Amino acid sequence: MTVAIEMGQTTAGASAAIDLEELLATRLLVQGNSGSGKSHLLRRLLEQSAPWVQQTIIDPEGDFVTLAERFGHLVIDAEDHTERSLQVAGERVRIHRVSTVLNLEGLDAENQMRRAAAFLGGMFEVPRDHWYPMLVVVDEAQLFAPAIAGEVSDEARKLSLGAMTNLMCRGRKRGLAGIIATQRLAKLAKNVAAEASNFLMGRTFLDIDMARAADLLGMERRQAEAFRDLERGQFMALGPALSRRPLGLRIGPTDTQPRNAAPRLMPLPEAALEDARAIILAAPPPETTARPQRRPPSPDLLSQLMAAKQPAPEADPEAAKPPLSAEQLAERRERLDRILRAILAEPDAGFRAIGVLYQEFVVRCRIEGLGAVVPELSDFRRMLTRARAGLGTEMAEDDAWQDVSLRAAILPEDMQGVFMMIARTAKEGWPCPSDAAIARAYGTHSLRRARHLLTYIEEQGLIVCQLDGAGRRIVTLVELAWATAAADPNADDAPAEAANSSAP
Repeated sequence: MTVAIEMGQTTAGASAAIDLEELLATRLLVQGNSGSGKSHLLRRLLEQSAPWVQQTIIDPEGDFVTLAERFGHLVIDAEDHTERSLQVAGERVRIHRVSTVLNLEGLDAENQMRRAAAFLGGMFEVPRDHWYPMLVVVDEAQLFAPAIAGEVSDEARKLSLGAMTNLMCRGRKRGLAGIIATQRLAKLAKNVAAEASNFLMGRTFLDIDMARAADLLGMERRQAEAFRDLERGQFMALGPALSRRPLGLRIGPTDTQPRNAAPRLMPLPEAALEDARAIILAAPPPETTARPQRRPPSPDLLSQLMAAKQPAPEADPEAAKPPLSAEQLAERRERLDRILRAILAEPDAGFRAIGVLYQEFVVRCRIEGLGAVVPELSDFRRMLTRARAGLGTEMAEDDAWQDVSLRAAILPEDMQGVFMMIARTAKEGWPCPSDAAIARAYGTHSLRRARHLLTYIEEQGLIVCQLDGAGRRIVTLVELAWATAAADPNADDAPAEAANSSAP
């Protein structure tokens, strides 16, 4: 059965529709400058398709939370939840088939990227039995799949870009139909935009964006000027779910309105200049050290999801179990350490993103029956730092390592594991790690970057590097007087790694 989603009218006055089944198979890209009606188009599409298919909206500005009242979407305020919680929520959203709005309002750009990536990752990784058809709408997609590196960390950008690439490149077989909207095509990663087969192009003024829009629609460059003449709510459509030839259409009205409506012109208040001066330049209120009260956290996401589909489940019987003994806790830590060591033993583990390593860690924990005690991503980072240094949980908690941990804390997070690896090598008197070994621990193939990293740590006053008469390197920890044995910095890292990994 063909399901036609009414979007409005063509410029000729005929009805304009989207073939929903074709859209699920071919994905959609929407582009338009601010004020072109892009969000209105997405809202119209979501409202018209809500009775037919499950939906999730990645909403950076909180514009789509009003869908909840009219169509029953579950609003998840990402600010109230950890990345791990949102990953699990993404899995449960698909399992229980609940339409959702992931509200990222109130978070900075980096945390928006991290939480959106976690949520998308959860939806992407569910078992095959739950690959139901689903529209995944990402508004302001250039924020989550940027064409170039911005002010956010490389790790956050890689996590977010990887999740968006999975959605657009591999999501179709999993039932996920990506619908991405952007203000600037030039700022959107090309490998993400290229996976869409349907296009709705709105008003655009910059030459580079008009040229890309014309290329995507198969129009000649001289025709690209037409995008400047489009009115608000007018779009050029092309694609198997829309039209086989470029077609102009005007988006119809919506039943709901955005929570953050555009401001309207209104007259200024009448006030005497002296009154205004007294109000504006009055002495500021006294400063207070009290922290602002945060709104209470949202209820557990599983409870929300289940409440949207069925009565709330009974209390978890796990909560009634007695606390674990010290021996049981130690055994659990050892099992988690063993899983992490097995992951890091893989040849390419040193060059994989933390998010990818965490996903594999979660899967292996489930296989080992530890799914209920998987650490949060922040805890996993600390475990990974220790593991790359060859430290187990018990060793890292030893008093002798507390000073090392404090010293490592002054370094950026991605460098701490390298410093702790050098510290352990020095404490045990092992040969100094080669440039290749340091590069691998840092997650890079560049030996020059490894040498710069060592120089940076020395500049922070944590270590002293020196060469002996044979050109072999010795690294000494400041104040602790731990020193590595002399070793060739240009040697292959395989022998040293093998020796160190076999040490207790």
